[in-house]
Amino acid sequence: MKIISDWFQRYLNDPQAVILLVLLMVVTAVILLIGNMLTPVIAGVVIAYLLEGLVQLLERQSLPRLPAVLAVFTLFITFVLFLSLGLLPLLSRQLTQLVQQFPTMLVKGQDLLLGLPAMYPQFITETQVLEVIATIKTEIAGIGQKILSWSLASVVGFITIIVYLVLVPLLVFFFLKDKDRILLWFHSFLPSDYTLTQQVWREVDLQMGNYVRGKFWEIVIVWAVSVAAFTYMELQFAMLLGLMVGLSVIVPYIGAAVVTFPVAIVAFFQWGWSSEFMWLIVAYTIIQALDGNILVPLLFSEVVDLHPIAIIVAVLVFGGLWGFWGVFFAIPLATVVQAVLKAWPRRTIQESPAKASLASEA
Repeated sequence: MKIISDWFQRYLNDPQAVILLVLLMVVTAVILLIGNMLTPVIAGVVIAYLLEGLVQLLERQSLPRLPAVLAVFTLFITFVLFLSLGLLPLLSRQLTQLVQQFPTMLVKGQDLLLGLPAMYPQFITETQVLEVIATIKTEIAGIGQKILSWSLASVVGFITIIVYLVLVPLLVFFFLKDKDRILLWFHSFLPSDYTLTQQVWREVDLQMGNYVRGKFWEIVIVWAVSVAAFTYMELQFAMLLGLMVGLSVIVPYIGAAVVTFPVAIVAFFQWGWSSEFMWLIVAYTIIQALDGNILVPLLFSEVVDLHPIAIIVAVLVFGGLWGFWGVFFAIPLATVVQAVLKAWPRRTIQESPAKASLASEA
C-alpha cells in the first residue's frame, strides 16, 4: 500500500495534474456515454475546428471575423453540395455497376481456381480448391445478408442523413460565428489557474490541426491523381477505386496494403495477365511511393513523429471505440495522449554510475 500511496503523492499531489486528469475523465465519459446522441454536435465541432484555420487566415488579411466566417462557410456549403449532387451520384452509379458485374467476376474466378490443380498438381489439389470456393461462397452469402439488412434500414438511414445535412452545417456556422462566446462559457466552469491544461491544449492544437488539415489534402491529392491515372488507363470504376485509394491513406501502413486487392482484382478481371494489367500495377505502385516519400513529408513536416507501434495501437484502440472516425482521428488522438504524457509530472530516473561513466567516455 505504501507504494501506491507514494505514487499518488508523487503524481497527483500537483493541483494542475488533478485538474487535467478530471477534464480528461469528463470528456472521455461524455463521449463514451452520450457520444452517439451528440454525433451531429461532435461532427460540427470537428468541421468548425478544421475551418477555423481558413477563418484565421482571412482575419490576418484584415478581414473582420463575421465576413471571414461567411466566406469560409459559403465555401464549405459549396463543397458539400458538390459532394452531394455531383460526386455521390457518380460513385453510386459505379458501385451499382460493380455489384452487377460481381457474379461474372465470381464465375471467372472460380474457373481460374479450378484450373490451378492442373497447372500446379504438386502444390494444389482439387479438394483444396473446392474448400476455398465453398468458404468464399459462405462469406459472400454472409455479406449479402448484411447488405439486405442494411437496405431494409436504409429509410431510417436516409432520414438521418437528411437531418445531418441540415443540422451539421447549421452547427458549424454557429460554432464559427460564436467561437469566443462558447469558449468563454466553457472557461467559466474551469478553475482560475489551469496552466498545465493550457500547455497540453497548445501542443494538441498545433499537432492535431496540422495533422487533420494535412490528411485532408493528402486524401484529395491521392484521390485526384489516382482517378486521373485510372481514367487515362481506361480502368473500370476509376472514380470509385480512386476514392478507395484516397481514403486508404487514413490508416498508415495498413490502408495501402488493403486497397491494393480491389484495384488489382478489377484490373485483372478487365484485362487478365496482360501488359495493361502490369502497367496499372506499376502506376499504382508509383502513386503509393510518391505519397509515402514526397507528399507525406511535405504535408506533415510539423507533426510529431510517432513510432509505428504507437500508430498501430492507436488505430486498433480508437477504431474499436469509435469506428471509422476513431480510425480517422487515431493519430491526432495519439498526439493528445503523447502531449499529456509529455506534460505530466514525473520523477527523474537516475542513471547508474557505470552507465554514466560509459556515457561520459563515449
